[in-house]
Amino acid sequence: MDRRAENWVMAETVLDVRGLSCPLPVLRANRALRGMAAGERLRVQATDRASVADFHAFCRETGHALVAWSEEGGVFSFVIRRRGDPSPPGSSTDRAEGQDIVSG
Repeated sequence: MDRRAENWVMAETVLDVRGLSCPLPVLRANRALRGMAAGERLRVQATDRASVADFHAFCRETGHALVAWSEEGGVFSFVIRRRGDPSPPGSSTDRAEGQDIVSG
């Protein structure tokens, strides 16, 4: 196996919402995810203990995948993969009211 393939890491967008309380971490993550393509990953760093339950529920309700989460030193880190398949080449994606509409 090619060594470069073993070390490949998918790029992530990082959103720092440390110091913000519910519901702001989820609202900011939702806004960030709307601007991302299907399959892209968002890493959210939060300090609000309620964000653990909030991000689990958010992903379950919206169809995004909570890939991983951890806590270290009072900072919670969540990795969320945006829902959906990547748009086919040549199509455009419009985003309104949190829904994706793909037209070709």
